[in-house]
Amino acid sequence: MGTPADKAKSGQVQGEGDYVAGRHYDKAQRDFVKSGKVEEGARKAQPDDPAQASEMSEAERTGKSHSKGEAPADLKRKNKQNR
Repeated sequence: MGTPADKAKSGQVQGEGDYVAGRHYDKAQRDFVKSGKVEEGARKAQPDDPAQASEMSEAERTGKSHSKGEAPADLKRKNKQNR
């Protein structure tokens, strides 16, 4: 049957450790960036009107209220950007 480490090396781990799905996702993200459609996607993601913008902001606030805070690496990046 093998140890968890053996399964990780072979890519057989499933669930949160699904390495095959992770590789597929990473490849899809790299392909999307290379496609040159990032700006187009960002434009399409913009709210259509002020009501939708407000709804999106509220959803973001709600999501952040469940957060334990910023990741340390994110805080370092923000600090560098604000200099």
